[in-house]
Amino acid sequence: MTGTVELTVEKGVAEIRLNRPDRLNAVSAELVDDLLAALDAVAGSGARAVVLAGRGRAFCAGHDLKEAPQPGDSRPRIERLQEVTRRLRGLPQPVIAAVHGYAVGAGAEFALGCDLILASQDAVFAFPEVGLGLSVTGAASRLLPLLVGPLKARELLLFGEKIEATAAKDMGLVNQVTGSDDLHETARTWAEKLAERPAAAATLAKRAIDHGIDSALEATLELEVAHALITETSPDFAKSADDFRNRT
Repeated sequence: MTGTVELTVEKGVAEIRLNRPDRLNAVSAELVDDLLAALDAVAGSGARAVVLAGRGRAFCAGHDLKEAPQPGDSRPRIERLQEVTRRLRGLPQPVIAAVHGYAVGAGAEFALGCDLILASQDAVFAFPEVGLGLSVTGAASRLLPLLVGPLKARELLLFGEKIEATAAKDMGLVNQVTGSDDLHETARTWAEKLAERPAAAATLAKRAIDHGIDSALEATLELEVAHALITETSPDFAKSADDFRNRT
């Protein structure tokens, strides 16, 4: 599979790579469609572990604000994006996010949807939605507080400040920080170790941990859609998006 998302399966490990390096793997409608197709393919493959990564200089720089939303498409577009979180959570295989460079907005939410998160020393996480006049959409309002605690989650979402890799590990946002040149090798090693474990047991362990977390996921996603529909029509977002497009 090629295009905005690449998929390879080797030795029981599926590697999914976002492939819009010229746009720092920013989220477009095509990328979402290709990513969902890759996740579906992995679910039906013989892979026993999955690595999600990005080509080029970043994991994923969030929404591509150069692609202006079309009138009337907000709910279908947001729900389609949220389907990425559902599919990641629903995969039987454990998924490792291998984050380098920027993981911003929707990119950070992609990582949160995975089971384990590795970050290279140059990784930077951020949730800038509030500053842009937007709302989070990828279940970050549910998943982020569970990782870093409610108080810290409020701080990260309200201020939207950049989180360096070491700080992300200290607050429980990532499992491990690697050298910039070691990220792929470490992710591959972790995935191969997972692939050696009994698949059914790994799936059941994942399901057991996620049961309490994901029991409220659907309600969270619907609330996020409602909030996103409000913010996308606000003057604050329109001005922020216009300012960004004019800068780029």
